[in-house]
Amino acid sequence: MLKRRSAPVNNNTHNLAPLIFCIACVFINLLFNNLISRAELPVPLYLDTIGTVLAAVLGGTLPGVLVGFFTNFFISFMRPAALYYGVINVMIAVSASYLYNRKKIKKLWGLIVLVLVLTLISGIVGAVIPWYMEGLALESASLSGEINKIGIFGPFVSYMISNIVTNFFDKTLTVIIALFLYRLIPDKFRGKFKFTGWRQTPSTGEELISKYRSEKQAFSMRIKMLIVLMIALSTVAAVGTYISVRVYYKSMINQHTALAQGTAKLAAREIDGDKIEDYLASDGDSEDYRRSHQLLEDILYSSPEIAYLYVYQMKPDGFHVVFDIDTEDIPADKIGEVLPYDVGFEPYLSELLSGEPVEPVITDDEYGHLLTVAEPVYDSAGVCRCYAIADVDVEMLINSMHSFLMEMIAVFFSFLILICVFVIWLTDYHIIFPLRAITMQIDKISKSGNDQETLDNDVRKIRKLKIHTGDEIEQLYRSLCTMTLNQSEQMRSIRRLSDSTVKMQDGLIITMADMVENRDSDTGAHIQKTSAYVKIIVEGLKEKGYYPEKITPKFMSDVVRSAPLHDVGKINIPDGVLNKPGKLTPEEYEIMKTHTTAGKNIMEHAIETVEGDSYLKEARNMAAYHHERWDGKGYPEGLHGEVIPLSARIMAVADVFDALTSPRVYKPAFPLDKALSIIEEGNGTQFDPKCVEAFIDSLDEVKKVLRKYDQA
Repeated sequence: MLKRRSAPVNNNTHNLAPLIFCIACVFINLLFNNLISRAELPVPLYLDTIGTVLAAVLGGTLPGVLVGFFTNFFISFMRPAALYYGVINVMIAVSASYLYNRKKIKKLWGLIVLVLVLTLISGIVGAVIPWYMEGLALESASLSGEINKIGIFGPFVSYMISNIVTNFFDKTLTVIIALFLYRLIPDKFRGKFKFTGWRQTPSTGEELISKYRSEKQAFSMRIKMLIVLMIALSTVAAVGTYISVRVYYKSMINQHTALAQGTAKLAAREIDGDKIEDYLASDGDSEDYRRSHQLLEDILYSSPEIAYLYVYQMKPDGFHVVFDIDTEDIPADKIGEVLPYDVGFEPYLSELLSGEPVEPVITDDEYGHLLTVAEPVYDSAGVCRCYAIADVDVEMLINSMHSFLMEMIAVFFSFLILICVFVIWLTDYHIIFPLRAITMQIDKISKSGNDQETLDNDVRKIRKLKIHTGDEIEQLYRSLCTMTLNQSEQMRSIRRLSDSTVKMQDGLIITMADMVENRDSDTGAHIQKTSAYVKIIVEGLKEKGYYPEKITPKFMSDVVRSAPLHDVGKINIPDGVLNKPGKLTPEEYEIMKTHTTAGKNIMEHAIETVEGDSYLKEARNMAAYHHERWDGKGYPEGLHGEVIPLSARIMAVADVFDALTSPRVYKPAFPLDKALSIIEEGNGTQFDPKCVEAFIDSLDEVKKVLRKYDQA
């Protein structure tokens, strides 16, 4: 017994080269980015994705994503905002790997497509992140400002277009450098940079990937798992982001409320409540008023997060201005001016008029979306004379919340892509590839048919896979190995039994045919020779492609096995007719012709005793109709053309040829040429032309049969 050699099993050392390669690609990104940063070029370049593209092309999606993510992670130590742009580097890795795996960048047009794709990713995403995170404003002298001046596009679209244009140069140079580095790596090393967890054969799983891509599937397990993963992560991220933003916004409101309260209290302490009426009476024309006004200006300008600071006296007819500080967008109101109450203050009028403290108020009116805090200013008698009021711009807080949201989304997408790629890699090598390998081999076993050698070979192949996942998949694999081995042995036993049965049946057929032949003293070796001729003709028809829907392996086997029984009906013919030494009379000939119907009856009776699709059906056809003629002038039923069963048409040629080339009491054996000419004369009248063609074209085989029985 031959000793089976185990298939090679990969181990984790195969991942050392890809890991070193990823570190080198991160270093390439950092090196080029640092060089460009120091160069201070007039055209904005980054060159922080060269290693990413190289890793994605040579190592696949996972190495590319890892390089892209960690590049921005390390850059963020020097420039924290780089972490938010990591999603661009990660998306570039996925795109480059996708295009390379589909052989889209093998030629020049493919490289152009790669440059355009990377440009669009960097230009669009690179514009969205800072625009919504930092609230950029267009500079009139910049490219985006010039595009905006045209009047066709708005500020954001103008900024995006300018970003795409500038990134085009960066990504063109990136692809050129990456291509140069790619060409420096020898061909024999280019396949060494893929992470693999595949511990079976084939060693890389590429055969399984190509097999999968050639098959049409609505949803593979890989896609389903990816969908579930993305839904789960997105749901968790959405809920977490919503809660985080709510907490962040609430925290910002509380923080700025405390800041506004502190500012209002500081302003209230700097104002002398006993002098409020004097300020109003003098219309602010006093040194003391101007000093207080300057103090309030200093307080306001020292805190950029406070939008407005003013002092109002509350009276039934409205706000009476005591102090108001100029800002960039709104000029100050004059002292003594009366302003109507805002709608947002109406619920607090009673407290304000009575000089009581009030809670912070958030209003959204013509003055803007403001958080307002009012602090009472008391005189020496403890009476509230006015309120020092500080406003915080809530829109600023909302913009800050949007920036926080954009930061979370940018970082989330980087992690989402990284996790999805890693999970795909993990599931590929621990679930998808093993299942596909098993499925491929089981599919081959199911199609092995009746060929025992093919079945044994396929069973050996599935056992050579040696799946090592250490889980239920490995248990399934071992069970399938046992099942297929048992199936192979069972099929072998069935075939042995079937072969024995077939041999027994063939022996019975030959015995029956010999019994008939022994009664006929004038047909020496007739059944052997006609069987050989039948085999020659049916194989010739198969080779020429005639009657392909009819000539199957089973039909060919049935015809050859049934041939010896074509004259079984002669057992009913009297010896005086069967062995008459001279020519038969018309009456005797009619009796002889009944051997066809007798043979048909004998075979039909035999068929009734055998269940299923028996080969004896062709024996019946040959016994009943081998004396029918192509032109319809034969017997017993006068059938014609293809109405005559094909097996009987084949036997007609074989039977007549043997009769011509064999000696009879009433004639000598005809020479081969004479016999062949008689067969050709019957082409299209007595015989099926295709059967005659197959027979004549196999003359060498025919001569071998004649020589074997000393008839040549």
